[in-house]
Amino acid sequence: MTDAFNQIFKQMMEQGQQMAKAFAPGLEGVDVKAFEKLFPAMPKEMLEAFFGKTFNPEGLDARTRFLVTIAALTVLGPLGEAQMRTTVMNAVAAGATKREIAEVIWQMSMFGGVPAMQKALEIAQAVFAETEEKAP
Repeated sequence: MTDAFNQIFKQMMEQGQQMAKAFAPGLEGVDVKAFEKLFPAMPKEMLEAFFGKTFNPEGLDARTRFLVTIAALTVLGPLGEAQMRTTVMNAVAAGATKREIAEVIWQMSMFGGVPAMQKALEIAQAVFAETEEKAP
């Protein structure tokens, strides 16, 4: 590889790491090797493409991205339950309020149905309770 290509690749990886930090604000640092452990079949080039090229760093902030994700997971119903807990935790860490999260979930009732909304609210309330217990 040429020096120019190495520099471009390094810059793209740094941008990818910045976006990953925005998605998980509670992390002190992003370790690409940690992603490889979570997603062993996903090469670093794919991670860079997802976080470094696909997402516009000047676009939606992390809080908004998490709220949109909560909406999508709510509509998925049972298929999204496993990811909902982590997404709600990350949304709170990114600055979303309990009310905003509840409003997003409620709004999705007309698209995903009342049972999906109720389950998503239960999960969110459990995360809020856990967060309050851990607060000093």
